[in-house]
Amino acid sequence: MGAFHAYDIRGVYNKDFNKEDAYKIGYHLVKVLNTNKVLVGRDVRVSSDEIFEYLAKGITHAGADVYDVGLSTTPMVYYSTAKYNFSASVQITASHNGREYNGMKVSRQDALPVGYDTGLSEVQQRMNTEPIEIANKIGEIKSLNVKDDYTSFLKGYLSDFSNLKVAIDCSNGMAGFLIKDVLGDSPHYLYDELDGTFPNHDPNPLIPENIVDLQNLVKTKGCDIGVIFDGDADRVMFVDENGRFISPDIMIAVLGHYFLERKGLKGPVLQDIRTSKAVGEYLVPMGAQMHTWRVGRAFAALKLREIDGAFGGELAGHYYFKDFYYSDSGLLASLIILDVVASFKRKGVSLSSLISRIETYANSGEINFRIENKKGAMDAVRDHFTSIEKPTASFDFDGYRVEFSDWWFNIRPSNTEPYLRFIAEAKTTELLNEKVDKVKRIVESLT
Repeated sequence: MGAFHAYDIRGVYNKDFNKEDAYKIGYHLVKVLNTNKVLVGRDVRVSSDEIFEYLAKGITHAGADVYDVGLSTTPMVYYSTAKYNFSASVQITASHNGREYNGMKVSRQDALPVGYDTGLSEVQQRMNTEPIEIANKIGEIKSLNVKDDYTSFLKGYLSDFSNLKVAIDCSNGMAGFLIKDVLGDSPHYLYDELDGTFPNHDPNPLIPENIVDLQNLVKTKGCDIGVIFDGDADRVMFVDENGRFISPDIMIAVLGHYFLERKGLKGPVLQDIRTSKAVGEYLVPMGAQMHTWRVGRAFAALKLREIDGAFGGELAGHYYFKDFYYSDSGLLASLIILDVVASFKRKGVSLSSLISRIETYANSGEINFRIENKKGAMDAVRDHFTSIEKPTASFDFDGYRVEFSDWWFNIRPSNTEPYLRFIAEAKTTELLNEKVDKVKRIVESLT
């Protein structure tokens, strides 16, 4: 079964995993997490109900109870796991992937993520080696309403943004399950109907073609900001009043105006290894201490807790909050961003003007190289540039991030595909193009 990955279980349903696998995962998860109850939510994908049926059967056959929250966003499950003191939870979702995919995001006590290194590998091993022995007392399936509590929690971050015109694309995903309960009918909504076939576009806001409708809506309605969620609403991304997509890492800097300036929460701020250098340069004068760490919730949520940071974020559009059990929530992030943007508009500053104050580098965006010898290519790129120029900083986890006086790069292997991910920034476009061209030649010489 090829659905086990570093952060979660995910793949094409009935190809990478099936209902029998879901049953075994449920059964062995109870054993691995040593629990007698499991909170389970699911997204609106066509296959989610069947996966729930067999996952729940496996959990109950292991002797544990299932607390079924029904349809939910992934952050709603994180919130409920911690608030209601569950030692295990599963959200059935494939996040931003297309309709043919599904999967599971697993958490433990305090909504801590369970990744491959922290439990999923043991589940996979047990599935291959341990027999199923149905418990003498089979568990029960119990319904649990968590939507009301979670909506009330989100409303606690709702501010007056009546001076803004807002466009929101729910991608036919789970954001539509909650969004109007929190924001009402005043925003201009796109694709807020729940539809697990994703008829309008795939629920991945990082793909340019998937944000075109939002960009058009922002421009035709004269909106101040556009907001787009992925399929399970743990990620959120933004476009400015001109319809220009804002790189999600830049929004970490925008969040600083709320946490560092308004709330006075000076101290650690988390960023991933791909984050623009401009973010730290913008936040440090506000009182931030920047911490760079690995990509993915399985690593980020644990690191934010370790450093006791107020907030952090990733290039992929995940934003983590201490007051949200160190977990990520797209809806929570959007409420705080709307608050900041509304505040700046009252001062006569548009979103694009605010972003222009932060962005001070030319950025390549993430470039993918298909190559089998990922380590060899990574080493070749690093060794070439460090042999001709002395780095000002370097990191060797999650690939390499090497910084120089006027540019930097990160090159890292995909966890699931034969790809190298490369991103670079430089003080000028000309310098950036020169470095990117050189990297392309080095990698291509090794393919």
